[in-house]
Amino acid sequence: MALDPNDSPGFLMWHVTLRWQRDIAAALAPLDLTHVQFVLLATTWWLNSNGEPPNQLSVARQAGTDVKMTSQVLRKLEAKSLIQRAVDTADTRARRLRVTERGAEVARQAIAAVEATDAAFFRSIPDPGALLAMLRPLAGHIG
Repeated sequence: MALDPNDSPGFLMWHVTLRWQRDIAAALAPLDLTHVQFVLLATTWWLNSNGEPPNQLSVARQAGTDVKMTSQVLRKLEAKSLIQRAVDTADTRARRLRVTERGAEVARQAIAAVEATDAAFFRSIPDPGALLAMLRPLAGHIG
């Protein structure tokens, strides 16, 4: 006998994820960023802030995104003047990434918007630490 959909963790996760993604998309729209653009901009900004001029591969690994898709999205962020891509002197096939001044400002605004959206979305969770503890093993290795 099949589970009732409301008793299926996967089905519920699907619906939770859809609601959360809609909220995040709405929060990022005023900044003219898609969710994936935000993730890659914020990841690059974070790596830059920690002293690393990352290449596209290290950004993709940190963000958990496909390398080819990452390259395409980073080109869009470059076209928006949010990042700069420069040929890596050690490997001319690779591109080193730097967030521009404008990109850093947009990243900070976007991070604040996403954090506020997350706080509102997860407000009803009585123990956020327990939720994080449950999600970490499901997420696998991050970064």
